[in-house]
Amino acid sequence: MTTSSAPMYYDVLVVGFGPTGAVAAGLLGRLGHRVLVVDRLTGIYDKPRAIALDHEIFRHFDNMGLAEAIAPHVEPFTASEHFGTDGQLIRRVHMVAEPYPLGYTPSMVFSQPPVEAELRRHALSFASVCAELGVELLDLAQRSDRVEATLRDADGQSRKVTARYVLGCDGASSTVRQIGRIALEDLIFDEPWLVVDVRVNEGALAKLPQNSAQFCNPARPVSFLIGPKNHRRWEIMLLPDEDSKQMERLENVWSLLSPWLRPQDGELWRAASYRFHALVAANWRNGRIIIAGDAAHQQPPFIGQGMCQGLRDATNLVWKLDCVLKGTSPETLLDCYTAERKQHVIELTGKIKAIGQSICERDPAAARRRDAQILDQGGGKPLEITRQEIIPPLRTGFLAEHVGAARGTLFPQPMVLHGGARCLLDKITGPGLRVVIDGRRSDVPALMALCAAHPELAATAIAPSGVGASNVLEETDGVLAGWFDRYGVAAAIVRPDHYVFGTAQDAAELDDLLRDVTARLHGQPDPNLRMEKTA
Repeated sequence: MTTSSAPMYYDVLVVGFGPTGAVAAGLLGRLGHRVLVVDRLTGIYDKPRAIALDHEIFRHFDNMGLAEAIAPHVEPFTASEHFGTDGQLIRRVHMVAEPYPLGYTPSMVFSQPPVEAELRRHALSFASVCAELGVELLDLAQRSDRVEATLRDADGQSRKVTARYVLGCDGASSTVRQIGRIALEDLIFDEPWLVVDVRVNEGALAKLPQNSAQFCNPARPVSFLIGPKNHRRWEIMLLPDEDSKQMERLENVWSLLSPWLRPQDGELWRAASYRFHALVAANWRNGRIIIAGDAAHQQPPFIGQGMCQGLRDATNLVWKLDCVLKGTSPETLLDCYTAERKQHVIELTGKIKAIGQSICERDPAAARRRDAQILDQGGGKPLEITRQEIIPPLRTGFLAEHVGAARGTLFPQPMVLHGGARCLLDKITGPGLRVVIDGRRSDVPALMALCAAHPELAATAIAPSGVGASNVLEETDGVLAGWFDRYGVAAAIVRPDHYVFGTAQDAAELDDLLRDVTARLHGQPDPNLRMEKTA
């Protein structure tokens, strides 16, 4: 996986070839940019770390052409049942019902080593991408139009390469972040936990809970996750008098697992102690140095969003970086990367912290009050929520001036008919900057004509099958029609990362919206917009 004859000048140097770096490299490669990826390790870590992903991330995998390759290593996430102090069910976190809004199972579990291998394979399938493993970043020097990087190869020899931008996807102790003098802000969460992964024998699976679970026992909180196939994970809170390294010892691990399993019931795959942190970088970009993934943020794992957040960083950044590298947008477009992603991470981390602090309550009296409060929120029954309602929208950044309906939310992906066969919408429109119009409206021709004046945006009109609309794409399950009705809009402009730039209720608003997005892409806000900012 090392290319010694590769050129020494690149569009982007990606430091770190984990999931975030591999996705960023693959997306950039697909867009034709010259990318060098370096990683100080020589192979993929063979133990599971991340275990959860969601439909937003799987949608990007599908856009990349990876859904079929990754599917064998992915399964639906079971509901997560939360049990209180006395073992009673107090809360149930599950998925939204079908038809699924993005076209996929909303929550999933996966096996990281084979999925990471597919992400790397995909990135390296592009001729413009090369990877060098066993290579360490030593230093970065910024110039007005480039960054000069000093690398050390596996044989100890140092050399220099040049890139227009450097993207640090090199983990929590990021060298890129340190060289870039980017500070971390503490979001105030720090707890010691032991993470245990077991390949459970077939005959012992029936002994375990059939759903994922949070045991909110003040004596020792424990999370239980059902992974793909026979993979089961326990996240076990360590107590103040326990030494984390001692608790990783085999006899102590099996003692902690004794309420569920005996050593003969499975193979211990991994036992590692961690401090669950909540941290976010103060700024995610310093000139031409940019960070993403764990280099930019760390959060507790209680709803399985750690890797998802890193891949959101990559998909958010790459389409903007593409515009800048191709010269269609000024470098100022990159300013909204920190604004969008940092706020999203802080908001989601706040929700995760609240769930974590609820789970981690060690005072028995306070834990009982927690149980009663949650049951009261459920009307005297276990509270029912979905994982999807926990994920916030974008609230700032590359979004329409007018704060309209659905602005900053994820745009749905209906199943549509194409050539007589059913397929997901992205297969037809692609993931570019686009306009989607409610095909049931009588003014569709006028709306489409407005879009024709903005060729950088592809426009599609969609209506449910059987409504008699002409010259429109037909959807089969009413997902998009329901979305248009819920928000009361006629059209939406959708970004390449599938977030809604803005919506319009009629032709006049769509005209303004089109001019707004075009002006923003070129860094020149339009003074003639009729819309006004609203709170």
